[in-house]
Amino acid sequence: MNQAAQATQPNVLLEAKGIVKVFGSGESEVRPLKGVDLKLRAGELTLLMGPSGSGKTTLLSILGCILSPTEGALHLAGYSTEGLDAEGLANLRRKHVGFVFQGYNLFPTMTASENVMLALDVRAKPVVDPPGHAVDALSAVGLAHRAKAFPAKLSGGEKQRVAIARALAGKPSVILADEPTAALDAENGRAVMALLSEVAKDPNRAVLAVTHDHRTLVYADRIIRIEDGRIVSEECPDKSKPRDNAEAAANDH
Repeated sequence: MNQAAQATQPNVLLEAKGIVKVFGSGESEVRPLKGVDLKLRAGELTLLMGPSGSGKTTLLSILGCILSPTEGALHLAGYSTEGLDAEGLANLRRKHVGFVFQGYNLFPTMTASENVMLALDVRAKPVVDPPGHAVDALSAVGLAHRAKAFPAKLSGGEKQRVAIARALAGKPSVILADEPTAALDAENGRAVMALLSEVAKDPNRAVLAVTHDHRTLVYADRIIRIEDGRIVSEECPDKSKPRDNAEAAANDH
């Protein structure tokens, strides 16, 4: 892995500067990102919001070390991605990034516990007791009692909580969630966002969720909006407001 880079602030776990992404060339050129600056800080749940085609998915892929930027710099957990090939990006991703997907992406032939343990295998994390670690991760999301259940026997909310437990396995620095409430009803959506908000309180972890769901706004420490490949606004909501009033305002938005 390349040499560690100095973060601009001690609690910044991920920093993107001037991120540009270009696909194709000439008349077929597409530029979904046009110079994005973004920081994820430890102990925060950040929401990334924007209309379809705004560049959210491309940006998430770059932040998660799935894609390389055409221009710009990315620092993750103190490491720069500059000059890394696909294998180098994969190593950085495995060690420092946990993903939560809209579609859960659980293996149907594996139990909840086995799905979590698979993440430990992928990360190549030396764990003395992998089954115990998996149960601990499931316990953190309130599902220790479902450790031996297969995905087909789990509700949508339970599947998403297993996916969060899997993302937490190995204690990555950054959790990236792609539309984590999109496939859930209101009650389960609130439960998942409350869980991500709790996960984000870890002083050694940052959480970013891409979402269209305005019901999630009340859980955010920061809200970043992207349009046409550029960050257009950033705000820190007033979390001192009563939850009921804040949710009503979000639903009226």
